[in-house]
Amino acid sequence: MTSSLQNELRKRAPFDSVEQEATLALMRTSDLLENRFARLLRESGLTLSQYNVLRILRGEGKAMPCLEVADRMIQVAPAITRVVDQLIGLELIVKTQSQADRRVFYIELTAAAKRLLKKLDGPILNLHANLLDGVPKNQLGTLIEILERVRNSVKN
Repeated sequence: MTSSLQNELRKRAPFDSVEQEATLALMRTSDLLENRFARLLRESGLTLSQYNVLRILRGEGKAMPCLEVADRMIQVAPAITRVVDQLIGLELIVKTQSQADRRVFYIELTAAAKRLLKKLDGPILNLHANLLDGVPKNQLGTLIEILERVRNSVKN
């Protein structure tokens, strides 16, 4: 019997292992979720990476070193400098050089960024709910635990 993912990918042969199928299912699901969030954020002129930087800064509530922001991102942003420069260009953050260590740059939100994030809060929460609407609430905890185990095994 062919799996749903096998049909979706139009894969003729069965997967080589259940681990392969599970990994590809995670990757396919991640891609679909990212695309939906990217579409929503694009309406406000943001990318996923830019939004992630803004959310991190709002959560911290104060200026942060660029590299610390990069470490906290959901998706690794190899070009954090480019993302920061884009956000400066959009007038959503300001960047200042540390007086103590001239190699360190701090970034913080502008008032415009705070307004934009507030405007996005509802639609983002609704999208989270809509995307997982097909999963019973009592199974979401199990899903979170499984994904955490996967992340922990990848880190090691």
